[in-house]
Amino acid sequence: MLNPKVLMTIKDLPLLAKTVIDGFMYGFNKSKVKGPGLEFSQYRSYQPGDDLRWLDWRMFARSDRYYIRESEVETSISVRFLVDASASMNHDDDGIKKIAYAKALTASLAYLANLQGDSVALNIFKGGELFSLPSKPDPQHLQRLFYNLQQVDPAGAFTKPVHYQELFAGNGRKELLVFVTDMYQANGEINALLNSLSALRHEIIVFHLMGQNELDFDFKDFSTLEDLETGQIIQVNTQRAKHTYKERLKEHLAAIKSNLAAKRIVYQMVSTQQPLDEALRVFLVQRKKGAKQ
Repeated sequence: MLNPKVLMTIKDLPLLAKTVIDGFMYGFNKSKVKGPGLEFSQYRSYQPGDDLRWLDWRMFARSDRYYIRESEVETSISVRFLVDASASMNHDDDGIKKIAYAKALTASLAYLANLQGDSVALNIFKGGELFSLPSKPDPQHLQRLFYNLQQVDPAGAFTKPVHYQELFAGNGRKELLVFVTDMYQANGEINALLNSLSALRHEIIVFHLMGQNELDFDFKDFSTLEDLETGQIIQVNTQRAKHTYKERLKEHLAAIKSNLAAKRIVYQMVSTQQPLDEALRVFLVQRKKGAKQ
């Protein structure tokens, strides 16, 4: 159910998000996502009206008394989704565009955050401008996020730093920031953004989307390659360039990971052919970490 090619046939974004999370949660202990929390705190005596699911039967067997196993309740947080919708996100990998994968990933994580009682916000970086949907806790807000995300059609270059002030106009509350991007930048715009956000001490996850054809340099024998943001076209003999490309790509990805780690930013490279499971797990780990702080 989490295979990207199957998911992209679902055109209704809320349905897609529900399908992803239901598939992810199949066979998974839902108490890890929603309910009394993850961290065991203490036992207390059973009181009428308590949820019987939290009775500890081993304690009953030892003491012949009913005890409830209490956990530390996780507090809700604000989760802000930052989506790169510059033209390079139109890159196609065997029928799956980066922007389609980004929408599926963002919608699924927003749905999951909503299950946890978190408020969600959305920022879209497109054509040099910034769209902002503020954080709200009401249930209808998630539908507004889905609607605005559904309308995204990548265009232009990544938003310039002059527009970032909208991101800093909140109440100063720490947030969990989830940035979905291909990390393509002409003049360090994305680095500038992450530097500014990191300075505010937010928890940040970067999901770096790459086509599997980019990772493998699988563009057949000879190809005409076009930069989707500048329009520059070059001729490439992919067989001759493949080894050099892969070496430089390895160095490039290592540099990105090292740079973000120095800022305490969680980094996850994701292929657009990769099921969404790993991205969801990374989100849950960081969500739990942020909720405890």
